[in-house]
Amino acid sequence: MTPDARSPRLAENVVHFVRILRAAGLPVGPARALDALAAVQAVGIEHRTDFRVALCSVLVSRHDHLELFEQAFDVFWRDPKLLERMLAALLPKIHGRVGDAQLPQLPARLAQALIHAQQSADSDDAREVELDAAFTFSAREVLQKKDFATMTAEELIEVHAMLAHLKLPLPQIAVRRTKAAARGRTIDLRATMRGMVGAAGAVAPLKFRTRRHQTPPLVVLCDISGSMDRYARMLLHFLHAITNDRHRVHALVFGTRLTNITRHLKHRDVDVALERVTSAVADWAGGTRIGASLAEFNRKWSRRLLGQNAVVLLISDGLDADAGHGLDFEMERLAKSCARLVWLNPLLRYSGFEARPAGIRAMLPYVDDFLPVHNLASLKDLAGALRAKPHRDETMFAHAA
Repeated sequence: MTPDARSPRLAENVVHFVRILRAAGLPVGPARALDALAAVQAVGIEHRTDFRVALCSVLVSRHDHLELFEQAFDVFWRDPKLLERMLAALLPKIHGRVGDAQLPQLPARLAQALIHAQQSADSDDAREVELDAAFTFSAREVLQKKDFATMTAEELIEVHAMLAHLKLPLPQIAVRRTKAAARGRTIDLRATMRGMVGAAGAVAPLKFRTRRHQTPPLVVLCDISGSMDRYARMLLHFLHAITNDRHRVHALVFGTRLTNITRHLKHRDVDVALERVTSAVADWAGGTRIGASLAEFNRKWSRRLLGQNAVVLLISDGLDADAGHGLDFEMERLAKSCARLVWLNPLLRYSGFEARPAGIRAMLPYVDDFLPVHNLASLKDLAGALRAKPHRDETMFAHAA
């Protein structure tokens, strides 16, 4: 007997599935639920692929939501061990060097949405159990050190609001241009002579000039490959905040190619800005060609962006698909073009991190600072590191000579 796509039970399940997606963070509402029911009635439920594509076409409007939809679909419509995987997804994960690809991973926000749905369905015949992982710590303090990849939908929303107020101070540096000053070591002869002429022969005080100070430009190069996807999406909120907080901030993302997203992040609404970034980037969550991307930056953007003692933030895990081919040359060129090169690597969150991949070994000799970036605390540590006076060892490039 062929199942009927218009059965009340199926309609109830589709609406329930839409509610789970909304709780997990997807922008779906009653209108999308009605569209999903209409799509299911149009294609039927005889073929699972048609059923999945029909729901995806009306419930997914952004590319970055596709992976979450696929995982929610597989768990909701098929997985018999639903609750075990949801509870496992809410626990902290420790990744090793091997075997990570075989472990099923479920986003924490999806697990939380499914757990709430399971508790609502079983509230009549099951006892409600509440777990508080924070214990005596405040929620805000816990979020400071919680990994971005393990956050729930509510925690992500709260962190987005906290990132909007995060500042990234850079120390002001002296430039060649000068300005008038009440005292100093350099005498302004022109202003002094002008004052003597106006004094009609009387003794006129000396005029002085001092060097101007200004904040250097900040250039951010962010890796958006598949291995960096979970952190890149969160760091885009951070880039939006610092781009709108100060002038002369330039943001570029790279996977297999380089894309300048500075003008997209200039929009004051973060949702609109990220939507424009998603539309402009064609290689999101794909491969990684760090050497080729840095070569393109050095060739097309270096001269126009890295003047006036610019500071460069390189956000990447260093896992290069080209096995570091040509990467050392491009990193040396990038380091020599800027006043300070800071590498932010989420892999540093592991205490046993070792620089074994060829890409990481090729990049390390040319960076001034090597810092982790995986939670709010690490971003605040970055702000503290940038307050320090830039310093670069003069023997840094000696081995490349």
